[in-house]
Amino acid sequence: MADEAPYFDPYDSEIAKDPYPVYRRLRDEAPLYYNERHDFYALSRFGDVEAAVRDHKRLISGRGNILEVIKADPKIPRGIFINEDPPLHTVHRALVSRAFTPRKMRALEDRVRAFCQACLDPLVGGDRFDFFLDLGAQLPMRVIGMLLGIPDSDLPDVRDKAHRTLRNTPGEPLAVKKDRYFSGDGFAEYVRWREKNPSDDLITELLGLEFTDIDGTVRRLHRDELQVFLAVISAAGVDTTGRFFGWMGKVLGEHPDSRRELAADRTLIPNAIEELLRFETSSPNVARHVAEDLTLYGQTAPAGSRLLLMLSAANRDDRHFEDPDRYDIHRGIDKHLAFSQGAHYCLGAALARLEARIGLDEVLNRWPDWEVDLDNAVRSPASTVRGWDSMPAVVG
Repeated sequence: MADEAPYFDPYDSEIAKDPYPVYRRLRDEAPLYYNERHDFYALSRFGDVEAAVRDHKRLISGRGNILEVIKADPKIPRGIFINEDPPLHTVHRALVSRAFTPRKMRALEDRVRAFCQACLDPLVGGDRFDFFLDLGAQLPMRVIGMLLGIPDSDLPDVRDKAHRTLRNTPGEPLAVKKDRYFSGDGFAEYVRWREKNPSDDLITELLGLEFTDIDGTVRRLHRDELQVFLAVISAAGVDTTGRFFGWMGKVLGEHPDSRRELAADRTLIPNAIEELLRFETSSPNVARHVAEDLTLYGQTAPAGSRLLLMLSAANRDDRHFEDPDRYDIHRGIDKHLAFSQGAHYCLGAALARLEARIGLDEVLNRWPDWEVDLDNAVRSPASTVRGWDSMPAVVG
């Protein structure tokens, strides 16, 4: 098989189980790769992917950031800021970023810890704990609900909708409806309720906010824009961050020496989280529409084509990271691409780090030792978010 050209299919569940040998072949043999079956190009080297996510003029997000969306070319509702390009993206991102300022993140620490403790305390004394079901599916949901101002009783439904949005049938592309790609209708009731019951949350803040649009008009957000904002934030904040906890359980379960070192010295946790983000990236790929011909390595991705930027492949590139397939909690990491880079750098990165840091700290407080039960672990069937629907561990 070694003499055959490398093949990568983002929908292939067998490749997804351990994509790293394929990633290495792509980086070494086909750094600008073309998949004829699904008609897309892909970049996998760190330097190329980093440059591409920063290039919002030739590689645009306004046609979608998922391969299937770009292909379907649906009418994208105004307000999906992850599917916008500057200057509109700049305006909308500035509005949403109000929820993620450093001051607000610092103020959240005690509440996030309290949420985490509420998830874990009822499990103390048992012999099993599920890193996704008991923590990843709970903590991010509660934190996002608090930020947005959604009642606790409604949060499981919001979480489950976010999970379903990004699920594809194994082996097949995500089904995208051209006439109805994304809707914020599910948040209409919350917006109406907050209009009558203002509080200290993002919905209330955005309802009363005036801003200058790209045409110079000073206005407030239209209701449908606000609802779409909320749908995007909830989907990104709940699903991707939640999957990360499954990887936390698996990787540290397989590296007991590192886990015990973290249990003994909690100051190592922030760097261990950065290394985990690099080592197992929950959002493995983002896509771009190629607006101008892109020529690399003697090959051209023509204008009008779709380009997959392989974040997780780039994060294992030995051109940027020494011994990249080794998990090392002491690794000096100047940067990684788990949260992308440039204009579309993840708005919720600081919040995800906060939740991960507190989550690991609180798990270690209760269970400094565990073994993952991979025989009963369940993979998440999604090509856009890589992770687990269950990551059980036996705790002692």
